[in-house]
Amino acid sequence: MFFYGFMQRAFQASLLISLIAPLLGLFLILRRQSLMADTLAHVSLAGVALGLLLSINPTWTNIFLVMVIAIVLEYLRMVYRSYSEVSIAILMSAGMALALFLMSLNQGGTTLNINQFLFGSIVTISSQQVWMLVALASIILILYAVLRKAMYVMVFDEETAFTAGLPVKTMSIMFNVLTGVTIAVIMPIVGALLVSAILILPAAISMRLSKRFSTTILLGIPIALTGMLSGLFTSYEYGTPPGATITLILIVILGCVIASQRALRFFRSSHNPLRR
Repeated sequence: MFFYGFMQRAFQASLLISLIAPLLGLFLILRRQSLMADTLAHVSLAGVALGLLLSINPTWTNIFLVMVIAIVLEYLRMVYRSYSEVSIAILMSAGMALALFLMSLNQGGTTLNINQFLFGSIVTISSQQVWMLVALASIILILYAVLRKAMYVMVFDEETAFTAGLPVKTMSIMFNVLTGVTIAVIMPIVGALLVSAILILPAAISMRLSKRFSTTILLGIPIALTGMLSGLFTSYEYGTPPGATITLILIVILGCVIASQRALRFFRSSHNPLRR
């Protein structure tokens, strides 16, 4: 499989995704915005449909639309401050409705392309997308190194961060935009329906293994890489959708971690003389 150019690009993309997925996923979980990734993925379908309708590279229309919606999402989050899930529900339904509307305007031969973006396709990974991932990963890692402490404060207490003089709104919009662009770029390999799971699951698994912020991110990288590479191997061998395969493998890893922790806890309690 390594002699095929599309598989080489898929493995390169998987390595880059594994570097940034635990980072973005952890912040999404801590900010209680796990469903935001799913919302932006639904909006991404509208970007793909718009690109196909205008005969433009769907990746570019996708990135543009997701960046706009990421800013709107932050605005709605401030409007419905006490009911933040309302903004997510509004944009999720609006994104899907817009995607269906645009697809209905161009029914000539777009089904295959839409399916590739819905379920993911290894073949669709281009060299341009790999280089976009390189640039995106570099930007995210640099911003994390510079703004790590500020983001940490903002995640746990926005009011304290605002009082301390941190640009909370700007940082929040920047985070939403980076998350949206990441989803737009990696959607062809994992699919729009499961792209949020690829971002959230590695961080969710590593949170079970460590309570420290930096350690959780470092553990999430090999976990994400294991799921991505295993999913690509399985997808290539059996012709299964890569996004679904990667997600199932990560869920199996999560189940094994939870089961082993429970077994270890039971073993310790049963051998603790104070409990006898």
